[in-house]
Amino acid sequence: MALLAGLTGGMGSGKSLAAKFLQELGAHLIDADAVCRTLLEPKKPAWTEAVDLFGQQAIKVDGTLDREKIAEIIFSDPDKKKALENILHPRVFAEERRIFQNIRECEKDALVIVNAPLLIESGNYKKMDKVVVISCDEEVQVRRVIAKGVFTAEDARKRIKSQMGLKEKLRFADYILENNTTVEAFKIRVANLYRDLKNLAS
Repeated sequence: MALLAGLTGGMGSGKSLAAKFLQELGAHLIDADAVCRTLLEPKKPAWTEAVDLFGQQAIKVDGTLDREKIAEIIFSDPDKKKALENILHPRVFAEERRIFQNIRECEKDALVIVNAPLLIESGNYKKMDKVVVISCDEEVQVRRVIAKGVFTAEDARKRIKSQMGLKEKLRFADYILENNTTVEAFKIRVANLYRDLKNLAS
């Protein structure tokens, strides 16, 4: 039978890298952020509700939402953050389920990975057959975030601390992927995880 596994971890933990490795090994990938971007395309229902929530300041000249501006707002306004989640989460869950059903109809023993930063916070972990959490020391996360050249060390720490803590996330994990060392070591751990999940799917 097909298996739906959720993949999550903190900012800079290596979610995207793990998802890439799993996809290269043969897993199907559903990226929650990509699903959100599709749902928030101009004039779609979620876009309209988001504009009602944030106002014209949230719209770029080309009609798309200003994701950086919205991120700034919700980072400092929990009520706005919750309201946006209420707009998006039900739609994201439904779209992920639709994609999963389409995949399993074509491939009965498919392994499907949902890469979702808010997998646990949103409650979406309850819809997964298995939950994978990436374990990573905070200072390692900070270094990786800084290396991307978007945030300062101070901003990176603030963003990381605003997320659910690793200790709390690990309570929901069926599998833990440690990612504190090299890319090569991480790739081996991901390959071992893929083998275990694929066996369950088969």
